[in-house]
Amino acid sequence: MKELRFLSLTGMLGYGYPLESLRRGLARGVSFIGVDAGSTDPGPYYLGSGQGFVKPRQVRRDLEHALLAARGQRIPLIVGSAGGSGARPHVDAFLEILGEIARERALHFRLAVIRADVPKDVVIRALNEGRTAPCGPLPELTEEAVRSCTHLVGQMGTDPFLRALHAGADVVVAGRACDTAIFAALAIRGGFDPGLALHLAKIAECGALCARPEGANDGLLGTLRGDHFLVEPASAQRACTPDSVAAHSLYEQPDPGCFHEPEGKVDLTGCRFDAVDERTVMVTGSRLVPNGRRTVKLEGAALRGYRAVTIAGIRDPLAIAHLPEIEEGVRQAVAGNLRGVIEASAYSLRFLRYGLDGVMGPAEPPALHPPREVGLVVDVVAPTQDLAETILSLARATALHQSFPGRKSTAGNLAFPFSPSDLSAGAVYEFAVYHLLEGEDPAVLFPVEIREV
Repeated sequence: MKELRFLSLTGMLGYGYPLESLRRGLARGVSFIGVDAGSTDPGPYYLGSGQGFVKPRQVRRDLEHALLAARGQRIPLIVGSAGGSGARPHVDAFLEILGEIARERALHFRLAVIRADVPKDVVIRALNEGRTAPCGPLPELTEEAVRSCTHLVGQMGTDPFLRALHAGADVVVAGRACDTAIFAALAIRGGFDPGLALHLAKIAECGALCARPEGANDGLLGTLRGDHFLVEPASAQRACTPDSVAAHSLYEQPDPGCFHEPEGKVDLTGCRFDAVDERTVMVTGSRLVPNGRRTVKLEGAALRGYRAVTIAGIRDPLAIAHLPEIEEGVRQAVAGNLRGVIEASAYSLRFLRYGLDGVMGPAEPPALHPPREVGLVVDVVAPTQDLAETILSLARATALHQSFPGRKSTAGNLAFPFSPSDLSAGAVYEFAVYHLLEGEDPAVLFPVEIREV
């Protein structure tokens, strides 16, 4: 193949996309449609609970149009991180929607299902053999952390997609996957430079987010050739520029000169970004440096407790100035009220002060002037929902009337926008496993199942 062109449908399946962009993309003659369907951006809850973070109605809308288009053109449809977090319940929920569409539309195709669930015993064996490492500044992995996970997945690279496509799959539905693998596998199978293929995939995985005006809910065309690749938005209302594409190459990366995938390090230090026309950018110089060892990123979520929150506004400038004293007084009063019921170390009580330092906390530069108002979120996590609600009720009532220096009124400190003021948020999960696993065969770790639909 001298050229391979594909359509990245949208930044996330379920985020929506203009049908006109799908039509325009298909008119350019694409070899496949690819789309990412998941992320860890919404945090560990969805992996831990098995729930999807995009609603089924919108998943169906996005999937149905893409599936009909792919089958009409007789090209593959490739979906990664199906269902949001890519564990078994997420993939099963996605397959149920896919099956409904196929039955109602009388479609016939070969389906490849690639599971990403990693057995805990496999991880524990690797841990004992010294083949695990933290993914970033995290604690070393423990057996207790592994066993605490409700769901544990590995982030697959291109290898399982290559096997699925080699088996003649018309539709590929994969569990948790590297975003790049969705778009780079067919290119690598076709003999294109893997550095260019992975870099193009890195840019394409967010749809038209690399275009102007930005939008993750629109499509992008990627064209791969021998020594370069091209990116252009599917929509006529958007344009790619050298700076917009170069900026997106840095997306979510700590090092501007490279990014890492299971296949190795993609070196960007020699890249050039050049405008071909007012909407299209050509990229050259991307280079893959194989790392010599096979690693897989693991993601596992464990139940931490149950959450209850309340949201309140503070307008009194003296109360705002003395928030640390108010909060400390509340903590002491709540702990005293709960003595003999639950130890303070067994629950968390947080105060998030939006408008003051709610985002960055102590790292926020000191304000030159106190804000006129502060939004206060009181957040409690405890071993049971009942305990979380009890602790929150105590904290809210105490904060409402907590004394502080200079206070003149006996009225409340807080204004509540909702009644009831206390909101039960349910189960809380945390990432217990966010580590690298080395030395496992991806053919064993990520089996490919072929079905005739």
